Amino acid sequence: MNTRSAELAKGRCQPCEGGSSLTQTEIDLLLPQLDGWSVVAGVLCKEFRFDNHYQTLAFVNALAWISHREDHHPELTVGYDTCRVSYVTHAVKGLSRNDFICAAKVDALFDL
Repeated sequence: MNTRSAELAKGRCQPCEGGSSLTQTEIDLLLPQLDGWSVVAGVLCKEFRFDNHYQTLAFVNALAWISHREDHHPELTVGYDTCRVSYVTHAVKGLSRNDFICAAKVDALFDL
């Protein structure tokens, strides 16, 4: 994990109701802080690969703990050895800083 991603992972999600989505400039500044994430059709996403189904589900369970703690929940597409994680903040109808904070926390799972 790079230094900027580590700093982002230290953040905490904030309530978004009544807020606004990030501008393209803000997204362009935050995205390079993450490893391998991309924005596709307004959604922050990354596909993770594992050796087997057990590792995939262990990752999903660890991610569920992050989601619960931050009260910010991704869309997950789970396969035998893959998990696609997609973040978007419905309350602001776009991306928020919370999406990037959680993405950095998900990446930090691999540094444990």
